[in-house]
Amino acid sequence: MLKRLNPATVHAPAGKYSHGVETAAGVRVLHVSGQVGAGRDGATASTDAAQCEQAWANVMNVLAAAGMGAGDIVKLNAYVTRTDLIPVYRAARDKALGNAAPPASTLVVVAALANPAWVVEIECVAARA
Repeated sequence: MLKRLNPATVHAPAGKYSHGVETAAGVRVLHVSGQVGAGRDGATASTDAAQCEQAWANVMNVLAAAGMGAGDIVKLNAYVTRTDLIPVYRAARDKALGNAAPPASTLVVVAALANPAWVVEIECVAARA
């Protein structure tokens, strides 16, 4: 299964994440490509918050297609294009993860994404026995 690691020798996580997540031998692993705030029709959501929520919805839909959910996320990488988006992103992340055990996580502020209209991109690795 998955073992969440937050050793006492490292500072406490600053948000809803774990410092490490260990997987056991024989688990299924899913790599989810970067998901952005575009809906099924390809249209980009109109607000920053809506883009964050849509990107998370896309991640959850890919996980669901593999029979997985938020609790199966092992590693999460998120990219936002401005520092003022960090609390907006975190609110969407916390809503999407709900009460699931927090994954290992990285949040990076970047100059731009592939489409200038996009403000967030989320990729992850998930695992399930």
